[in-house]
Amino acid sequence: MQDNRGKIHAVVCLHCHAEHPQAHHERVVHNVTPLFGPWAGWRMAGRDLVSPDGDRITSRRLIGILWVERSRQRISRSSPPPPARPVVLPARE
Repeated sequence: MQDNRGKIHAVVCLHCHAEHPQAHHERVVHNVTPLFGPWAGWRMAGRDLVSPDGDRITSRRLIGILWVERSRQRISRSSPPPPARPVVLPARE
């Protein structure tokens, strides 16, 4: 950005004062957001979650996977345990 004297001033993002300019560029222009902690290596790219191997998963697919897992847990909690099988002892002579 230039002022009226022709000097160029750096534009500082009010959201991220401490962010490196290259990281800011990646986040704002390319919408790439790295993740940390147990998600280290994964990143957000647009609306997709990208694995360290480069595999992408959309939010709709992730919602579907979580729905299936919740359904499996609900079914396993609601089904009664299998009936106990009687133990057959050998007859005495």
